[in-house]
Amino acid sequence: MKQRLQKALAEAGVASRREADAWIGEGRVSVNGVVAVPGTQVAPEDRISVDGRHIRRPRPNAAPAATRVLLYKKRVGEIVTESDPEGRRTVFRKLPKLEQGRWIAVGRLDINTSGLLLFTNNGELASRLMHPRHELPRSYAVRVHGSVDEALCQRLLEGVELEDGFARFDALASIGAPPGEGGSSNQWFEVTVHEGRNRLVRRLWESQDCEVARLIRVGYGPVALGRGIRSAGWREATPEELNALQLAVDLPTRKAARKSPHPRRKPGKAGR
Repeated sequence: MKQRLQKALAEAGVASRREADAWIGEGRVSVNGVVAVPGTQVAPEDRISVDGRHIRRPRPNAAPAATRVLLYKKRVGEIVTESDPEGRRTVFRKLPKLEQGRWIAVGRLDINTSGLLLFTNNGELASRLMHPRHELPRSYAVRVHGSVDEALCQRLLEGVELEDGFARFDALASIGAPPGEGGSSNQWFEVTVHEGRNRLVRRLWESQDCEVARLIRVGYGPVALGRGIRSAGWREATPEELNALQLAVDLPTRKAARKSPHPRRKPGKAGR
């Protein structure tokens, strides 16, 4: 039985369907030596390559690899890409090796934003976690420069018009400084949005003449950053967190890979 090429790549754990769409549009994917086009379908026996590299696909009817999710604590200055021509540090450099497939980042954080970033080896899960139809909340702790009063907060909750359309915060509350972020007279807020538009949190505050001095993602869907992960470190999602993520996007739950829930750091000098 044939299936869409994007789905085959997601099931092989090499990309989310959104990433696969982009790769196909860029001419990076071939099937049996022929460059694929949007709408291409593949059979189990077809040979798929990305950038000339053969993609190992799960055997038909074979049990899928156990779904894994990592909670990574991104630091300011890291970029969310597997390689960077400018030589900047990427979030992928410290992740554990996989025997099959690759780690897929669930969304992105810009170079000046820190906090929670999810990775998974399951392309379908990654696609659903990022898809707008599931409206998963993203929560951020924000340190703001500028005068913030009740009227301004109400405007941001009711919504404002940005250059790419209407936007608003789903929730906004004044909070104390997060752990390790004290010593500033600036105001801290926790805000929640359900969209992944580029720089949305920063642009909403800027629309009210406020500058975001610090932005930390503290939650994604049902998963919270919490404590215990060092900056630029990671930990495996607990079985409860994994199940909650899958249930949030209407996927059947699977038994999580048995890994230590404690933070890990890649050995060697990479983290120095």
